[in-house]
Amino acid sequence: MNIFEEIESEVRSYCRAFPTVFKKAKGATLINEDGTEYLDFFCGAGALNYGHNNYHIKEQLISYLIEDGIIHSLDLMTSAKADLLHAFNEIIFKPRNMNYKVQFPGPTGTNSIEAAIKIARKVTGRTTIATFTNAFHGMTLGSLSLTGNARKRRGAGLELVGSYFIPYDGYHGPQVNTAKMFRQYLEDRGSGYDIPAAVILETIQAEGGIRIASYEWLREIESICRDYDIILIVDDIQVGCGRTGTFFSFEHSGISPDVICLSKSLSGIGLPFSITLIKPDLDKWTPGEHNGTFRGHNLAFVTAAAALNYYWVNDEFIQGIQKREEIVKKTLTKLLESFDTKLAVRGRGLIWGIECFNQKLSKIISRECFRQGLIIETAGINDQVLKVLPPLTIGIEELEKGLATVVSTIEKFINEN
Repeated sequence: MNIFEEIESEVRSYCRAFPTVFKKAKGATLINEDGTEYLDFFCGAGALNYGHNNYHIKEQLISYLIEDGIIHSLDLMTSAKADLLHAFNEIIFKPRNMNYKVQFPGPTGTNSIEAAIKIARKVTGRTTIATFTNAFHGMTLGSLSLTGNARKRRGAGLELVGSYFIPYDGYHGPQVNTAKMFRQYLEDRGSGYDIPAAVILETIQAEGGIRIASYEWLREIESICRDYDIILIVDDIQVGCGRTGTFFSFEHSGISPDVICLSKSLSGIGLPFSITLIKPDLDKWTPGEHNGTFRGHNLAFVTAAAALNYYWVNDEFIQGIQKREEIVKKTLTKLLESFDTKLAVRGRGLIWGIECFNQKLSKIISRECFRQGLIIETAGINDQVLKVLPPLTIGIEELEKGLATVVSTIEKFINEN
């Protein structure tokens, strides 16, 4: 590992938590250079919902490459893009009665966020974006201005402007309705809160510590946006593409965002890819007004279409997620019953958080799980939450094995720390 220490920047982070050199991966398993296998509850921070090297997706990619398919195309029309747009329209939009324009802003999630806030400002003529405590939206300057994490914000090296923060659902405890609080801010012209161009939110704050907004709260926020002509942006980058049990995380809430940001598992196989979905009446871009060299990532078009065509044409995949969700929920609920004064558990679908009230404990548990062959990361402002984030396709036995490792490790250390 000396080459990484000698040559790579000190900014590297995940490799410090999981110090081994990985060589291969398949499904829910990572394999290092020595052949040691690790069960993956990290899942590329949500970029590998369908697992590593998914056969059904990879075979389409290999075939496309062998046939000399277009790889780079800016925003030229290609058959790969046409196939993806057709699949998205037929498999995702039409069954949900959704009507959106699809923008290809660039390869990463933060590209999608930057496009979303720019179009909101352009359409409304306002400049401020309302965001929420503990939010995380990306690492470019616009996205960082919407992010609550103080350490990440300091990395900008300059003052971040153009946003203000509203308490997220539950921030002041279950008794305080923060949506009502937000409405009061806007009604009171002495509050100092201008009517924003947009409200941007995550239905589940993943990096913020698996904080879950109730459906009622989401509907209240949407109502505020409609009353004040505010663009509602949902950041579904980490918790979309099936992570919560439906393709979009907000489907059961009944809300209809004006703009939706998708990335991470959108490509289906870990290739960088993002889109910004915009309701047609808001698509006020002029040609080339927002662009990027790598917005025409045809390999990701191919794999994204393959994922849609294989996993989302019927309910079988969703039923599989629900079955796995019940296993996680049952296991972690039982754990909580034993340590309810030392832990909190929350989650939906296959994203769950185990918050350790002793904030040092989560990193200790993560390190010990790694030693036992399980990769699980931490989240939250103080890394106090263990994030259970396995592939949606993980085998039942693998899931139970990984959960058993987490539970036994917590039981071992929780009374000692």
